Amino acid sequence: MERTIMITENLDEFLEPLKSLTIASLDEKGFPFSSYAPFVKYKHKYYVYLSLMAKHSSNLSLNPKASIFFCEDEKDCKNIFGKKRVSIQCEAKRLEQNTKQEEEILEQFREKFGKEMIDMLYKMKDFYLFEFTPFYGEAVFGFGKAYNLGGENFEIFVERPNLPHTGHEKK
Repeated sequence: MERTIMITENLDEFLEPLKSLTIASLDEKGFPFSSYAPFVKYKHKYYVYLSLMAKHSSNLSLNPKASIFFCEDEKDCKNIFGKKRVSIQCEAKRLEQNTKQEEEILEQFREKFGKEMIDMLYKMKDFYLFEFTPFYGEAVFGFGKAYNLGGENFEIFVERPNLPHTGHEKK
């Protein structure tokens, strides 16, 4: 069965105004833990800058499987029940400090959040970049508009198999 690529919505366009994401990680007992962090998307991956004191840091070190979640701001949505949202399953890893890669990504953070703030965090030894590499994703852009993320980098909206996409039927 041929799957249709959805081209009226664009992942990067949706993410552009967003400054933070929600991270869902698993703690040492296997319980889910959610919180938020400012993020940048760079070269098809997602990055957050976390203190080792943050619960996510230890959770991601114990279990690198995580979910990141992006959601339309309530003030911008047409209907609270149909908010645009994207959930991406990822493998997470902590990056080494004082590397060319770290500096390259921190430059993206400076552009998005300001040099002063990022340079202040950089001076704190316990702040590390965490990289999230997608392996599965889903997007909902309103009623009857649910998609999988596809393509090499999980950035293309693809119709879900076995779903008619004709909207919800009335009872």
